Amino acid sequence: MALNEHHYEINVNWTGNLGTGTSGYRAYSRDHTVTAEGLPELLGSADRTFHGDRERWNPEQLLLTALAQCHMLSYLHVAVNHGVVVTKYEDSAAGTLILNPDGSGQFESATLHPKVYLADPAMEELALSLHAEAASKCFIARSVNFPVHHEPGLLTPTVD
Repeated sequence: MALNEHHYEINVNWTGNLGTGTSGYRAYSRDHTVTAEGLPELLGSADRTFHGDRERWNPEQLLLTALAQCHMLSYLHVAVNHGVVVTKYEDSAAGTLILNPDGSGQFESATLHPKVYLADPAMEELALSLHAEAASKCFIARSVNFPVHHEPGLLTPTVD
């Protein structure tokens, strides 16, 4: 395998056969598990709108989660490269899914709202500008076919 090529493996196991399989649209559960070697099991389902279990993660939430995680990890990386010390990072991401008349659908957009806490408030302007560089480096954002917007904010250092 080339150094610039990475492979990932997961397993999805449908656990929603309620006794008659997919004999009807409401005859089965959308529940499933996602596993990967060495990691805890992730409980998944469909969105509640599509007869899923609201107490389990759905694919739409997981896609949005992947975007937010990737941006955070990319941002922390570029912050280090530019000498910006981040002491805390949080995000509240939102996405819009459009359903089509034929039953298909797709994400129209996602918006990340990262809030960054800095050790040095004098670095605020640079810290805000680094979101663009992080966005350009985020593997997941570069892989989707819809816009990923960023509405970053800065928060003053906290005293714990």
